Amino acid sequence: MPIIVNLDVMMAKRKMSLNELSEKVDITLSNLSILKTGKAKAVRFSTLESICKALNCQPGDILEYVDKG
Repeated sequence: MPIIVNLDVMMAKRKMSLNELSEKVDITLSNLSILKTGKAKAVRFSTLESICKALNCQPGDILEYVDKG
């Protein structure tokens, strides 16, 4: 998939655990884990907004497009 999710990178930069982010964003651990591993098929803007607010970052810090063609 050409969209790469760098959520783990931002979490590491902010020294935030999956559990802590899950509590701040009010998302289940399993859904956050699916997003973190890049297995999610979609993400709501409201979820992306909450994650960016909790990690003090921009959407582009979390999502990256890589052209594989």
